[in-house]
Amino acid sequence: MTEFLFPDNTVLCNFASVSRLDLLNSVLDGRGRWTEAVAYEATRSARVLPDLGQLTAADWLGEPIEIDDESEIQQINAIRRAVFGGADDEPLAHLGEAQTCFVIVKWSEFAGSWWISDDREALRYARLRGITTRETIDLVSTAVITGYIAANDGFDLMQQMASQGRHLRLPNTATDLRR
Repeated sequence: MTEFLFPDNTVLCNFASVSRLDLLNSVLDGRGRWTEAVAYEATRSARVLPDLGQLTAADWLGEPIEIDDESEIQQINAIRRAVFGGADDEPLAHLGEAQTCFVIVKWSEFAGSWWISDDREALRYARLRGITTRETIDLVSTAVITGYIAANDGFDLMQQMASQGRHLRLPNTATDLRR
């Protein structure tokens, strides 16, 4: 069974903020996937981070996963409201998180897939649901370990993400990315 990797919009924005979506693509290694809500969020975020505009033309996250079953849509909205605090007057708020968790847990073809986010509360919920989670720091660490980027460059890249206003867990030293 293939384990797919579902980056959320925060992760996509982290890499786009430093013009390194190519590095994210390398780390995802053909296993990246996204839901329709995350794809839509990325399209909206492209207004601020233009590099995200290339994701719709690229195929490395696959076609956005569409959820069109009314029962599933209702379940997703219940998760969005109860777990992530999505308000009824903002139907898109936290929809990407809810859709991603739903398909990983409920759709057999995505069982065992990983969710990649830097949202602490969302990650906590996902872990409680048995979803394997990773963060941007884990992706950069993987890039270092697999030789896509040197540890010092990975460390600098993460510092640049933070200086761009991105909120993510940072390594203390470049050596931390080799673990």
